[in-house]
Amino acid sequence: MEDIKHEIKLRPTVVADLEILFQFQLDPEANHLAAFTSKDSTNKEAYLAKYTKLLNDTTVNNQTIMAGTVIAGSIAKFIMEGDAEITYWIDKNFWGQGVATTALKEFLKIETARPIFGRVAFDNSGSQKVLEKCGFVKIGTDTGFANARQTEIEEFIYRLDA
Repeated sequence: MEDIKHEIKLRPTVVADLEILFQFQLDPEANHLAAFTSKDSTNKEAYLAKYTKLLNDTTVNNQTIMAGTVIAGSIAKFIMEGDAEITYWIDKNFWGQGVATTALKEFLKIETARPIFGRVAFDNSGSQKVLEKCGFVKIGTDTGFANARQTEIEEFIYRLDA
């Protein structure tokens, strides 16, 4: 891992961020690694509608990851089946620089829901390392249909209690 070249900060996501965040998730390699994506990641109208609605959902904590003055990604807590879950997406240009780990550590200071869970595709070792560096423990596996791969795959389930 390279040293972080920029100061990493979080700020609440605003509607104006969504255009840039939409572009990040169009990357084929990033989409493949994320695996569990929307049915059509190229549908900008659907993306903007979904995430604009989520910005107004008080159960969701949406933060934009800033690397200096540049948007480097997003991170959020949401509720799924009664459990707090974490999700993040980093612009491919910032991979391997410690941005996701730093952002998650900062996020966990402001998001106090515990336990909090993280799910990651079985072959997304980068994201697995991020969760582990932040204290998440692998507690199990599940299978589900991965839209980005058009097949059912295994995902690892991680949990953070403290």
